[in-house]
Amino acid sequence: MRNFSVLILAVITLLGFTLFQHMNRAESRILSTWRGPISAGETLAANMSTVQTLTGMAEPQGRGLDATLVPTGNPLRAANTVMTQGYGVGTHAPASIWGAIDLAIDGNGDGQADPEGTWNHPVYATHAGQVKITLNSWPAGNHVWVTNQLYRTGYAHLASIAVSDGQWVKPGDVIGYVGSTGMSSGPHLDYQVWVWQDNRWVNQNPLNYQVFEQPTR
Repeated sequence: MRNFSVLILAVITLLGFTLFQHMNRAESRILSTWRGPISAGETLAANMSTVQTLTGMAEPQGRGLDATLVPTGNPLRAANTVMTQGYGVGTHAPASIWGAIDLAIDGNGDGQADPEGTWNHPVYATHAGQVKITLNSWPAGNHVWVTNQLYRTGYAHLASIAVSDGQWVKPGDVIGYVGSTGMSSGPHLDYQVWVWQDNRWVNQNPLNYQVFEQPTR
């Protein structure tokens, strides 16, 4: 009888140990406590205790990068655009600080910048980002930055501005009109491209971003 009681106790102990191990394995498979999308009637505040806020600057993710964040194309969007000053030369040197290109419109077909055709020509954002406006600055005159977590572009010497500070723009949105404000000898657009690398903004040659290539769409 005593041996039978010992056997029963051993079986109960083994079953308890097996159940304990099973529960531990089940808990180890829990990967997240995120509750999922907020359902109808719930508020964001009710979920803040279970949702962690992510902060910090995004890094380029290759194939996953949103194409609208990358500067692409001609900010004047005109086939008769001409470049009046190249990258890293003249007032655009040194390139690491002042790198840009100057763009204008050839209104009469002679291959040269035409002031009459350039004045007040629309200037378009070349990528998505948030607007920062500086008026009457030197040497940039009326200036607009369009900035996202990966790129920023600068548009200088504008006659007037068509966006507001803090506005989010998309590629193709009109941000202003060509002028000759600041240090400028005639109407043109000073166009800059910068990329976020190694925790700092690094100046880029805008010609590497398809300024003079024909659009594919």
